Amino acid sequence: MWEALESGGYEVVPVAITPKAHMVLYDGRPSDLRAEDLPVVDRGAGAVVIPSDEQGRGLLIDGQFQPVDVVFPVLHGPWGEDGTIQGALEMAGLPYVGSGVLASALCMDKITLKALLRAAGIVVADWVAIDARSDLEASIERAENLAPVVFVKPSRAGSSMGITRLDVTTSDRAALAEAIRSAQGFDPRVIVEAGVIEAREIECGVRQRADGTLEASEVAEIVVRGGFDFYDFNAKYVSDGAKLVVPAQLPADVADRVREIARRCFIEAGCEGLARVDFFVRGDDIVVNEVNTMPGFTPISMYPRMWEASGVAYAELVDSLVREALARPAGLR
Repeated sequence: MWEALESGGYEVVPVAITPKAHMVLYDGRPSDLRAEDLPVVDRGAGAVVIPSDEQGRGLLIDGQFQPVDVVFPVLHGPWGEDGTIQGALEMAGLPYVGSGVLASALCMDKITLKALLRAAGIVVADWVAIDARSDLEASIERAENLAPVVFVKPSRAGSSMGITRLDVTTSDRAALAEAIRSAQGFDPRVIVEAGVIEAREIECGVRQRADGTLEASEVAEIVVRGGFDFYDFNAKYVSDGAKLVVPAQLPADVADRVREIARRCFIEAGCEGLARVDFFVRGDDIVVNEVNTMPGFTPISMYPRMWEASGVAYAELVDSLVREALARPAGLR
């Protein structure tokens, strides 16, 4: 993305976050972040602070003001795509790419998103919500009756962290309790979801243009391979554990319904800019899994690949999202 922005005539101010949660001006190049291991930034050319809007649109880098027109917050997980950084940018009066505080927080919380989508008449899998106040034994009993297979997840984690797949017909109650404890290591709020058996994992991208119109991309399919039970963190980022098929080989009417439901999810959740909507498709049945407000954005990630298959090149996609963000006012809209 960095290089695509530069090729489009933008001056990029690269800000990274260290493992200790310090924002720093990154002093490398995009190629330095490409490695077999997950990249970690532990130093920078200066400390970065988001100032109040009274100081103007920009950042403070080692105390020096750097004007900034728009922020592209390519961040995943808590404190990144959950509305936290979006709130800081709103307070600073800085335009940014993607959804605002409410939609970001809503889509990050799987439990709350499911409740909203179901209330809107959109099909989602059944679930049990668990937090520190829940009666754990009663919750486990309800979870055992959801489906033959369940997925235990942190409600507000990203990148498939802390997820356990369980066959409740062959696992005992202790295994389910252990899976819940494992998920609680990432988030005290846990969701147990009914697995949609023998379904295909389908995705669709949505983007908003500067004039407010919405477009849905070609749909794509994730085919898990390499012995993985599901598309977990290792399959996504460590091992080559999945084949990405773009476009997905679906009947035209099913693909059209996926696109329409993706647009509905975008609107119902109050998303802006971009989102990737994940589905389970089994025959004619379409079940929404998640709405991701800041999907992966490397040139080989699913979101840009779906748009490339839709006739929108990577650089054009990045530019359109920046222009949409600049067209939006800060605050309530």
